[in-house]
Formats: sequence, structure tokens, C-alpha cells
Amino acid sequence: MSTNLVSIDSLPQELSNDEAMELVYREELDKIEDKLRQGLSVLVECDKQLTLFMYKAIRSRLKRRSADEQLRCRLISGHVVQDEGSAVGAMQTRMQRILNELQECIFSGITNQILVLPHLDVLTTTTRSSLNLETREAAALLYENPESVFLGFKDPSFELPKVIENVFAVRYSLIGIPRNKLPCVILQREARKFGVAEFNPYRLYKYVSGLNAIRFRQIMAHFSNRVDYDPATPESVEEIYHDIRQMTLVSDLDIPKVDLDEDIGGYGKVKDQIKTEILELLKIKEESTDPETIQRIEEIVPKGMIFYGPPGTGKTFFAKAIATALDATINIVSGPELKSKWVGESEENLRRVFSQARKSAPSIIVFDELDSFAAARGTYTGSGVEHSMVNQLLTEMDGFRKEELVFIVGTTNFMESLDPALLRPGRFELSIKIPFPNPEDRKEIFKVYKDKFNLDVSEEVTDYLVQKTGGFVDERRSSRFTGDHIYAIARALKREELRQGDGQLEVTEEEVNKAISVRRKKPVKLKAKEERTIAIHEAGHAICAYVLPNSPKIEKITIATGEEDALGYVMRSVRENKYVTTQSELLDDICVLLGGRVAESKIIGEISIGSYDDLQRASELSRMMVEELGMGKQLGLRTYTNNEQHVVELGAKRRPISDGLAARIDEEINQILDEQLKIAEGLVDQYRAELDKMVELLMEKKTLGPEDVKEIFGGRNFKNSSSEDEEDKASDDKDAS
Repeated sequence: MSTNLVSIDSLPQELSNDEAMELVYREELDKIEDKLRQGLSVLVECDKQLTLFMYKAIRSRLKRRSADEQLRCRLISGHVVQDEGSAVGAMQTRMQRILNELQECIFSGITNQILVLPHLDVLTTTTRSSLNLETREAAALLYENPESVFLGFKDPSFELPKVIENVFAVRYSLIGIPRNKLPCVILQREARKFGVAEFNPYRLYKYVSGLNAIRFRQIMAHFSNRVDYDPATPESVEEIYHDIRQMTLVSDLDIPKVDLDEDIGGYGKVKDQIKTEILELLKIKEESTDPETIQRIEEIVPKGMIFYGPPGTGKTFFAKAIATALDATINIVSGPELKSKWVGESEENLRRVFSQARKSAPSIIVFDELDSFAAARGTYTGSGVEHSMVNQLLTEMDGFRKEELVFIVGTTNFMESLDPALLRPGRFELSIKIPFPNPEDRKEIFKVYKDKFNLDVSEEVTDYLVQKTGGFVDERRSSRFTGDHIYAIARALKREELRQGDGQLEVTEEEVNKAISVRRKKPVKLKAKEERTIAIHEAGHAICAYVLPNSPKIEKITIATGEEDALGYVMRSVRENKYVTTQSELLDDICVLLGGRVAESKIIGEISIGSYDDLQRASELSRMMVEELGMGKQLGLRTYTNNEQHVVELGAKRRPISDGLAARIDEEINQILDEQLKIAEGLVDQYRAELDKMVELLMEKKTLGPEDVKEIFGGRNFKNSSSEDEEDKASDDKDAS
């Protein structure tokens, strides 16, 4: 079987920078020479550091022929020449001096010369919205003589105006070092730092793939005086790799320290997928010495992945964990920050991000809020720059070599809104959902933070916290508790411990409740009349929720939130069937929403503004039943909304219909609301004694639990389901005032 191990004795003993250039870029230099001899202008994309060495290598090649066949290179660099005219030259900008030199050469009439432009980036503008006067003049000069042959150099981080770029018939990109060339440019004494007799260049390539030959030689020269590898102390190799890693970092990139297993609680399926699809394969690749195995792995490992799911679930945190596992740099880029009002600048920002990542490989680029600029083309209503940014992103992703360890991660809350071109194989081909944490996830997440803050929390209280965080933080947005919320709870518990100052606090259920309800808003102080109105309102919700057979069980009733946005609420458990909701369940939900309004009307004699949100949600549910779900009694099986833009606009719109049909739809909606209102009125009348008792108990205790409600009803159970196991279904289903 073939192996990628290289005998150290076969490596060079000494090597100059010019020799390194020849060894690494020989094929490209040959092609460039050939094109120039054919009279074709050539543009070379490479690091600034390579420009002078590339120029010298090409000039040397062009001089190898006989005098008649030689091509003379004229360097147009804009340097000040020390002669009698130097005083005038010193007063000019480099751009002006370049233009003067260029004009002189083009109109000199000299043949058999190559005009070398090492500073093409000077010709770029800052806004990209238009070309400045000097750039226009340069463009005119470049097109003045069709017989002129140019050799231009362009840094990957800069964009050239198209009018300048189109001067060049042929373009070559020299980014990084080809892996098969790496053994040619490492010396024997340097290789002996990694092995006794043999050296594995594939392992080293992981950290130097984005370097040019000159930069690579500079870095390796730093290790010439290190102690040679000793099998008894293999950690010395890891120290060298660590030092190389630090020397290849771009200034604004770093290497995170997030362990996938120790620092991220729960999410076992997500972790398994990351390990199976990426980390385990790359580990096999790193340990393998078989080139065929390595090549196969490079073909199948996805270089682009999407982490999608609700906000706060740790999508970026998982990307950091992958970077840590790969010893990779990470660059977290906010989508909105990339966008610029100047034409072309957004695309240049993207190019710069990818250029930095390649130079600092292994690396991970995280595009946070990817949907902010990579939404499906034709659906967004932005400035139009998004279309160009998507195209530039696709171009950059398609330009990577398979052996380069550069990964692209996109995070989004709206997977459906992304441009389909991004999701095809070879681009963002791996999609991983990071959902709201389930009970086991929440427990493991809290344990991570419990250990981090050294909190004294018993297993029973931990289970209580898991149960209390099973619901909605914001029911209107269907937002549940996430790892961020649990982190906030742990911090609140630690703050309470520090405030008490009596050593380690033994966390109780009461402290958990206080930590969960912590808000930054100023507490609300209610008058006795206001408090009673809220108690009546919440009791009305609770009566309907407890009695109706298809309504989830009550977990908590409170009028002591201390919040202006929710003066009180009824917390209900998540339904046993999480993914299938029936018509009967929707109708009971509408009835529960109207229960608070009915209780106020029956007891107080008038309705407060606390019913606003309830009525709005009840109306929306009724509308959805009729217009989207075909649950009306008269209109039959059809929908009346445009769902094509539902995801983009976060809400369906009614299709254009006749006035008569619109009136029938509204009549159906009103009928559903009226029927559920009558049911709610009947329940409040039937269980008036229980409602009055609940109001008085709420005024006294402020918060009631399921046992309190059960006692008010004399232990009667109205539910169809006999299941009592609600631990993994608890949620803040809040019917808030």
C-alpha cells in the first residue's frame, strides 16, 4: 500500500527563497512565460509578499533565450528615481508616477517588452461606485496600444475594476501551497523536529495550506534550532504545531476553547451527527498515511453546513466547538455587517473574509444570520446588493481546494428562506437542526452551568428547574426556554448566593422560581381593585382550562408576576400529542382565551383592556381554522390564503376574493367565536362557586398550583387523558392579562 510518509534523507538540506519559488510554482511559472511569449497579457493573483519573487522568477525565465528571442521586462512601480528630476517625482503620488511611467512605455515604440504592473491595487477605488479620474486615465492608457503586453499582480484581498481586469487575457491564481509540493520546501533539519527517519507532510499541511512558499519558509526557519524529535517525548511535536498555529493566525481571528462534550450540555443527536459527518472522518484522515484514503475522505467531508433553529439554541456555540476540535481559527461574520451601500464593497468584504480564512487554515467562517443576505433570489426587498453577495459567496465556496481545511457554517432561524443554490451538494450540503432543548437537554445544560458556577443544587431541585423551563418564554412567538435562558437562570442563582454572603447557597425551588421570573423591568405595583380584576380574569381562564376536556392541564396560576406586559397568567402543560392538534383542541383553546373576558363581564359587569391580547389570539385561531385549515362548517375544503410568502412575511395573506365570499368567511369566523363565547359563559355560570373561591385564594396566596385547583374542584378530573406524567411536557402556555 502506498504511503504519504517521506524519507527525511530525501529532503533538501538548504534552500533559498528563489529556489523555493521555483519548486512550488514551477508549472505556473512555465505557463505564465509561455503566455507572455505568445503576446498575451497575464494577471497573477497572489499575496503581496510573492510579487517581487514572482517578477524575478519570470524575468529570469524570459532572459534564458538567445538575444533575438529575449523579452525585456519593464517594471512600472512608481518608485522615485534619484536623478535631477527626482524632486518633481517626490512631489507626486505613487499613482501619478505610475501613470507617467506607463504613458512613457506605451508611447515609446519599444517592442519585445513586457510591462510589469506590481501594484494594480493602487488603481482600485475606495467606494466602487465609480472610477476616479486617475483610474479612468490608467484604463485609457492600458487600452491605448493593442500591441502592449502586460504582466499584472493582484492581491486576493482587493478587487480590480472590471475595465482594468479585462485588459488581461489570461489569469492565474497562486493561493497557498499545493500539498504535493510541501515536501520540496522543508529542510532535513526542520523535518527532524517531526520524526526520526520519516516525515508526514499531510499532518503539517493542515496548518500551512494557505501560506505562500516564502511565508512558509520564514515560519519553518524559526524551528531550525529546536531539539530533534524524540519518541520518548512526543509532546514536543504538538508544541511545534501549536506554535505554527499561532504564527499563521490573522490578527482578528482566534481559536476558541469550547469542548463539544464538556461545554455543551445535552443535544446528543446533534453531537453524534457532527462527530459522524465531520470530526471522526477528519480524525481518520489525520491519522492515515494512505494517500488514497485521505483523498476519499476529502471528497466526502462536507465543507459547508447550515445550523438552523430558533434563536438562542447555541448554533454559533456548536460552530466554536467544531473549531476547537479541529484546532481551527474561527471568524464569526454578521450578515448585516457585510452589506454596504457602495457598489462592489459588499462583495469585497466577502472576498476579504475568505482570503483571511485560507491564510489561517484550518479555519471556520461562520455567517451569522445568513438569511439576511442570502435569501432566495427574487424574494427579498433589500437594496439589490444581496443578489451579488449570493453570487460572490457561491464563487468563493466553489474556489476551495478539497485538501484545504476551510469550513463554511451558516446559521439561520429561517431555513426555508435561504437561496436554493446554497443548499445543493458541494456547498451547504449538511443541514443540522438545533431545536429547543428537550427535558434531558435542559438538565444537562443546567449541570454544565451548575458546575461552572459551583452551585449547590440537589437532584430534586434540578428536576424541578427542568420542569419549570419546559414551556414558553413568549407564547405569542412560540419561543421556549433555550440554553441562553438556562444560563441566565444559573447566573441569577449565583448572584443571589453572592448577595446573601453566607457561604454556598443551597438552592431551593423558591430560589428557582425567583430566578426564572427575574426581569430587568421595574416591578409593577397594583392597587387592590386592579389586583382583584386580574385575579377574576385569570380565574376565568383557569375554570375553562380545567373543565374543558381537550385543554392541557394547569401547571400554575399567578397574579404576582411583577411584570407590566403580563400582570398574571395561567401556565398549562404541553399537549400529550405535540405534533398533531385537532379541531376540538383548537376550539377549546379559543374558549379558554375568552374565559377571562367572560369572568370579568359576569362578576365586575364590564370588560378591561386585559382582554385585548386574548381576543386577538382567539380571532387569529378562528381565522386560521376557516381560511387555512378548512375547518369551517359552510365553506368546505379549500384555503383562502397565499402561503407562498408565509415564511418570508411571517404571516399568511388572504387571496383576492369576491366581496360575497369575504363576507361568508367573516361570518364563519364570527360563528366560531360566538359559539365558544357561549360555552365559556356557560362554564363560568356553572362553576361560579369554584370561580369565586379561586379568586379569593388568588388574592390571598397570589400563586396557585395544580393541587390547589384540584382541591377547589373537590378532586374532580375532567380530562380525557389519565396520564400523569407531564415532566417532559411542561410549558409556559400563558393566557396573560
